[in-house]
Amino acid sequence: MVVGAFPMAKLLYLGIRQVSKPLANRIKEAARRSEFFKTYICLPPAQLYHWVEMRTKMRIMGFNAEAVKPLNEGAAAELGAELLGEAIIFVTACGCLLIEYRRQQAQRHRKELERRASWDALRDEMGHLALALEALQAQVQATPAKGALEELREELREVRAQLQADSDPDQLPEPLED
Repeated sequence: MVVGAFPMAKLLYLGIRQVSKPLANRIKEAARRSEFFKTYICLPPAQLYHWVEMRTKMRIMGFNAEAVKPLNEGAAAELGAELLGEAIIFVTACGCLLIEYRRQQAQRHRKELERRASWDALRDEMGHLALALEALQAQVQATPAKGALEELREELREVRAQLQADSDPDQLPEPLED
């Protein structure tokens, strides 16, 4: 079974993101019920968000509002719980993106290493072939040229012919083997 063909990592990330939404909803409910969580975790970001939002709206409309009336505790707790839930989903999605980015980088790095290894292997093979070519060229240069061989054969024939003329006319010279 080919595991690499099926994107298991992407399916896992999608599952994590789907689980983060109900988890965020449970944390929001716990934030609404717990007094400590509501007071120290939900209210300060909600009041800050409300303050920034109101100042921005007033400036866009052309007013200069120095003092912004804070939200009541119930509305601030609700807004803080919503902000916390959205932050959890956002952080989970960013984490999944970061993990996917690192996985892609690792895959790209692995492919680069494979490419370099194949390039080095090709370069080594080319070096071996160059050495073999040099050896063959040295052998070719060491062997006499075809014209030189023909000249030597011709001289050998002349020497045999002279030897034959000097020796017994009844004996025939041995034929040359090519």
